[in-house]
Amino acid sequence: MNYPNMIPIRQEFPSTALKDVPAAVRAELGKLPLQQRIPRGARVAITAGSRGISNMAVVLATLVEELKRVGARPFIVPAMGSHGGATPEGQRSVLEHYGITEENIGAPIRATMEVVKVSTTPEGIPVFLDRYAYEADRIVVVNRVKAHTDFKGSIESGLMKMMTIGLGKQKGADLYHRGFVQHGYYRIIVSVAREVLKRCPVAFGLALVENARKETAIVRAIPSEEIEETERKLLRRAKRLMARLPFDAVDLLIVDRMGKEISGTGCDTNVIGRSVIPFAKFPPKPKILRIFVRDLTDQSYGNATGIGNVDIATTRLVRKIDPQATYMNCISASAPEMARVPPHFDTDQEALHMAFRTLGLVEPQEARIVHIVDTLNLEEMEISEALLAEAQAHPRVRITGPPKPLSFDSEGNLISSLSPPSAY
Repeated sequence: MNYPNMIPIRQEFPSTALKDVPAAVRAELGKLPLQQRIPRGARVAITAGSRGISNMAVVLATLVEELKRVGARPFIVPAMGSHGGATPEGQRSVLEHYGITEENIGAPIRATMEVVKVSTTPEGIPVFLDRYAYEADRIVVVNRVKAHTDFKGSIESGLMKMMTIGLGKQKGADLYHRGFVQHGYYRIIVSVAREVLKRCPVAFGLALVENARKETAIVRAIPSEEIEETERKLLRRAKRLMARLPFDAVDLLIVDRMGKEISGTGCDTNVIGRSVIPFAKFPPKPKILRIFVRDLTDQSYGNATGIGNVDIATTRLVRKIDPQATYMNCISASAPEMARVPPHFDTDQEALHMAFRTLGLVEPQEARIVHIVDTLNLEEMEISEALLAEAQAHPRVRITGPPKPLSFDSEGNLISSLSPPSAY
């Protein structure tokens, strides 16, 4: 097979990063003001999720320091639904991976899968809350506000979802995801979160927004009564800042790795523009005919949720899948489709050969190919010559090197300039 030449490019994103994240956190807390929201001596539960959020450990440590300064007794509760294998030990381990430990944060971590029923939504759905959070005098909800991978609405992934799925633990996450099938994501998330805000001692939220370079761009402390409306505004800003592929139509997307720390769906569906979940809706662009994923990150601990969105994979990726972790996540999300394993092959060369055979009448050398490390890192990538003219005309794209043949090592695996060969 005659493979196309690949050209390295760089997608330029403006830097809107905060220069001093701890200072931004302190400034926001000062606007509340903090001492009016948190009584002296109050036991304060702070949420920490399972996503790789930039500066999260720094944000939490600063928040803990400021809460102690006003005489509070803060502690961290894992708020990640069924992630971490739906066990307290597993959820502690997930936080440790992100540097969220008692030593680094300055506060104890209290992990449990026990929940308390606090209310019922207008739809008749029980509202569950982490037992430690329920027993606290105050709750502070911390999360990144971003586009969700499975649905679109004015509220998607953020503080409201953290109060619903995160603090609902495995029992709540499982129930709410089943409710999504009949009522939709947006309705359930908003309805449950409103009950939490009404019935539980949520003092305020601390929302983070990242830019296309994965930098912390916005920190916002939000009084509990303003969380819903402010999150809607922050989501609009987050969507304007998010990274995307610079091309609308792609024949083949080659992805070096998928993983839970990259996206809840392994490959961010907002980037690849697709989901096998039947009730998920996405804009018509980008339109990607085939997706080939080469590997699963070690940080996923075998959780390959989202593999169902992939067309072709490698055997080495499939061998890393932990069925229990993947099935638990997908079943809890009422999305068994996301665990479907695609055709997989022993080498990249064999997998690509099969991928090219499914592009219809398009010859490999004429195919519109994009090669990325993962859907979180979209600055550096390689493209085939068929996309060169579009790349040259794109205001945000710069050609960074000459064309080179798509080539393979002695074992038949892709030689990539985007990431160390040792990573695969």
